[in-house]
Amino acid sequence: MNTDPIADMLTRIRNAVRIEKPFVDIPLSIEKRNIADVLKREGFIWDWESIEEKPKSVLRLHLKYGPNGETIVNNIRRISKPGCRVYASTSNLKPVLNGLGVRVLSTNRGVLSDREAKIKNIGGEVICTIW
Repeated sequence: MNTDPIADMLTRIRNAVRIEKPFVDIPLSIEKRNIADVLKREGFIWDWESIEEKPKSVLRLHLKYGPNGETIVNNIRRISKPGCRVYASTSNLKPVLNGLGVRVLSTNRGVLSDREAKIKNIGGEVICTIW
């Protein structure tokens, strides 16, 4: 039993990037798929795919590296935890690492990056930061 599946997803990505794996498999859920979609739109992963397997489906993230093998994902950190939720309004959404990083938010309009949330003028729960 996993008490924080989002933290498990972020840890799997962090570990896979450290050993330079081309992809990482994560147990599938709708929220994880939405987070992967944000990571793809922001350019931190190449793509993701849903693999139907028994007994559980798997979300496969194809990780992205630079032309000389340098990592694109240098730091990924869980912000809002099950025991301590963190929310941010539009006015509190400052750029992460002067715009090089991204903050992933869960809003009433779906999972968005901080840039997308600022454009739509909505805040929400801060899931994680990545740079």
